[in-house]
Amino acid sequence: MRLRGTIRVTTALTLAAAVGCTASDRDDDQARTSPPVSARATGPSPTATPSPTPTPVNPVSLPGLIQREHKGSGLKLGAVLARTSAYTSYEVTYEANGLTISGLMNIPAGKGPFPALVLAHGYIDPAIYTTGRGLNREQDLLARSGYVVLHTDYRNHADSDKDADNDRNLRLGYTEDVIGAAMALRSSGRPEIDTDRLGLLGRSMGGGVVYNTLVVAPGLFDAAVAFAPVSSRPEENIDQFQRPEGDPLVAEIESAHGTPEENPKFWREVSPVTYVDRVTDPLLIHHGTADTTCPIRWTRQTVAAFEKAGKDITLRTYQGEGHTFYPQWSRSMDTTMDFFERHLR
Repeated sequence: MRLRGTIRVTTALTLAAAVGCTASDRDDDQARTSPPVSARATGPSPTATPSPTPTPVNPVSLPGLIQREHKGSGLKLGAVLARTSAYTSYEVTYEANGLTISGLMNIPAGKGPFPALVLAHGYIDPAIYTTGRGLNREQDLLARSGYVVLHTDYRNHADSDKDADNDRNLRLGYTEDVIGAAMALRSSGRPEIDTDRLGLLGRSMGGGVVYNTLVVAPGLFDAAVAFAPVSSRPEENIDQFQRPEGDPLVAEIESAHGTPEENPKFWREVSPVTYVDRVTDPLLIHHGTADTTCPIRWTRQTVAAFEKAGKDITLRTYQGEGHTFYPQWSRSMDTTMDFFERHLR
């Protein structure tokens, strides 16, 4: 299924089922008006069974993003950053749910249309981040291999608009930015872009964005790849990266949303593994066995959940490889391009 223009992935009632049904929720499909009775009948007239009230959805949650009407448009090419014999690299901007997001786009030389890939980078301090940073090797190789590459900067990065609540809200806005990038590509009207062939690639934190995107907007992409992804449970990421450093953001997050012990419902609803049954797109994950930044046990747990749900998931492990994927990067990219070739060509 292709999702174009404005998308609303589900209804509020469907969301209520996703986060736990009450007895009244289960009666929704059975709500009906009683048949008419004879004029000679006595007693009170029957009344229609009232429709159940939808369970409220927290906007700071994956159900909140699932319910939201997402918009992405206005892809604009800016200054040329580089020209090679294989592709031209441009600064770009696009609109995602009311924010202007900056990024980089590589367009292959030659006659298109070419399949397109959205790239979601890992964590880099926004204070030092510059456009297109974080996936330079992938940008170059994939463009040379005949893909239009749109690397999103995300909100609060480079020349993108600011979102003051994003960090406190577990950076769920990055998922909106990736969905917006896909929709902007599809609606751009650019002849170089084959809007029927679209893939997603994310690394580290961007791998977590990949998980979220597949849950929130199933069918928007044709296939996805994650390199050394973070945990699919945000509380594990906080315990790994932020709490040991004494990051004051942890206290801000827990003040706004509660700890996992105080508010387990919130933490379940921001975890993509909770909603893995929604995923429809094939996913390839690369992970090194010596990764101490994002331990491979996180990925094994996520893969087990995908497999239990019967999803199309492939894990490639790399003995002795760490988080940076330098020694075995070429092999991992050969596998990546074979994967995209099968699903996008």
